[in-house]
Amino acid sequence: MKIALINGSPKQSHSTSGTLLADLLHSITGITDVSDSDKPEIAEYSFNQTSVSENELAELQNADAFVFAYPLYVDGIPGHLLSCLTQLEAADWQNRKIHVYAIVNCGFYEGIQAEPALHILQNWCVKAGLLWSGGIGVGGGGAIQQLPTTENGHGPKAPVSKAICAMADAVCAGRIQENRYVSIAFPRFLYKMAAQMGWRMTIKANGGTTKDLGKQHL
Repeated sequence: MKIALINGSPKQSHSTSGTLLADLLHSITGITDVSDSDKPEIAEYSFNQTSVSENELAELQNADAFVFAYPLYVDGIPGHLLSCLTQLEAADWQNRKIHVYAIVNCGFYEGIQAEPALHILQNWCVKAGLLWSGGIGVGGGGAIQQLPTTENGHGPKAPVSKAICAMADAVCAGRIQENRYVSIAFPRFLYKMAAQMGWRMTIKANGGTTKDLGKQHL
């Protein structure tokens, strides 16, 4: 089985999407109920530009499953990733039974905010002739990289880790799952306070003041 992990973040490194895919990769490689000969072959791709190379297109046509990870942008998919999807849609797919999964992270505390972005990819699968197989909407994405590393199922990241483990099982089994929406196990008001503190630190680091946060462009 060939699995393509596709990072749709515009960041070249240190993205939340990359962190979540790394967690998924760890879960997939940790599945022990398959023989060595049945271990999945995993390839990683970074779609941080507006196009996909011909070599990548050729490799993706041999995959059995795609797992996209990307951030929520204005209730949808980042523009550069949409451009890549348009290119993929026009490709001559040899394997129309490719399963497509997705992990969407958002800065909102509630994972359900990612629902429209998952539905967009689901509709794309219908147009491209691929098999939508379920996704995860992750709330509290702004804190994912700052959370401490703990054993799966424990700590503030526990709900996210459990959802990713369930997806790993579905991907390896070629199974369709329902969309799941999770948030970090961290109080909402503390998450909001941390976000506000981060904005203030960022604007000061860039030569502004906290009063600039209230400016409006008419």
